Amino acid sequence: MELEPVIGLEIHAQLSTKSKLWCGCDNDAFGAEPNSRVCPVCMGFPGMLPVLNKSALEKGLKGAASLGCKIQPFSKFDRKNYFYPDLPNGFQISQYDQPIALKGKVEIEVAGKKKMIGITRVHLENDAGKLTHTKSGTLCDYNRSGTPLIEIVTEPDLRSPEEAKVFAQEIQKILRFVGASSADMEKGMMRFDASISIRPQGKDKLNPRAEIKNLNSFVSLFKALNYEFKRQKKLWEQKKPLEGEVTMGWLDDEEKTVLLRDKESAHDYRYFPEPDLPPVTISEEEIKEIEESIPELPLSKLHRYKKELGLTEAEALKLAEDPRLSEFFEKSAELSKKPKKAANLILSVILADSAWYQTLVTPEHVADVLLLIEKGAVSSTGGKEILSASMDKGKSAKDLMKELGVEQMSDVGELENLVKEVIDGNPDSVTAYKNGKDNALQFLMGQVMKASGGSANPPLVLEMLKKELS
Repeated sequence: MELEPVIGLEIHAQLSTKSKLWCGCDNDAFGAEPNSRVCPVCMGFPGMLPVLNKSALEKGLKGAASLGCKIQPFSKFDRKNYFYPDLPNGFQISQYDQPIALKGKVEIEVAGKKKMIGITRVHLENDAGKLTHTKSGTLCDYNRSGTPLIEIVTEPDLRSPEEAKVFAQEIQKILRFVGASSADMEKGMMRFDASISIRPQGKDKLNPRAEIKNLNSFVSLFKALNYEFKRQKKLWEQKKPLEGEVTMGWLDDEEKTVLLRDKESAHDYRYFPEPDLPPVTISEEEIKEIEESIPELPLSKLHRYKKELGLTEAEALKLAEDPRLSEFFEKSAELSKKPKKAANLILSVILADSAWYQTLVTPEHVADVLLLIEKGAVSSTGGKEILSASMDKGKSAKDLMKELGVEQMSDVGELENLVKEVIDGNPDSVTAYKNGKDNALQFLMGQVMKASGGSANPPLVLEMLKKELS
């Protein structure tokens, strides 16, 4: 009997706002001194009242719309009650039965096959603080407390750890493209809770699941699901399947899951409407405006780059994954009218610097370098040198060509003289070429390049040599 995993995800992504969800504290606390980005509101002091961050709501709504969800004209906030040291209020303000958006779909592509993954709901909530466990005790940093999150809950439509990883990566790209979240995994801006159960292939019944909490990388997500599938499969084969829902933790160092507790249900959290925040109402006109503001999304760009611009799968995938990169590429392709060559230059030269977007390079540099190569003013190698230099210096391609000394000799008269000198000075190689030894031609070409100090135009040299030798 073939068993299959049934997987659903809850994705938490930090919204890219300047301030937190309920107060005016700085939302960018990465690397900051512990407890230096806090106030009485996000610290849960008695009598403090939350005020909804308008920008967080707008980014949350845009993120939901980009996932194909239906924005709800009416939504409200609820208190989710639980006690933990990193939650100073003793509750989290979240959304329970009336979230900002419902019922969406996101397309993914795995091994060349397309699949639609259902989105159950999208809601807003604040993040908790951060705990650091040491031998002498637990340290609490509340800088992250009150950070605005968008939580994306999927249907149990994923059927493999690979699908789950690809889906999570697609969500990251989408949220970045619409400006909802930077979703930087290294800064803890995106985390996953993954639920997995198993069943015989072809069956529809959903069996008890294990929820793996707080996975903070795509690799961890894949490995944790893979391990848990094998673990549950072994239990099934021993006729000891999960009898109830459980919450698991993932140990990165040991690459295994461990039981934390039985899975909580809604009544455990004692949800009730948040008394200090009014409901959110959005007009149909506002909903339509948000939906129409959604740009072309990454997977659509990928297919367009392949179909219309002739890029390979690998090229299109890389150029479509980041909004800054895709914008830079599209402008370069438009200016140069050579999308394939522009893609090659960007991928081979510009992306060699991970912080390329902070350099002085522009799409105009790419287009100008391609024009110089096309005219034969520089070789492809020289063009790459120019583009690389433009990242630091920002000068025009022509100025850099002269400064770097990479201009090719394309003067026909000068090259003819060099070619004749080399032919006259190497009679043995000339005889060898005429006797059918093609490597002799390469030798002669090398001699011309050497005589020109490496500045001769190679295609032109080759053409002249063949003409003279014939």
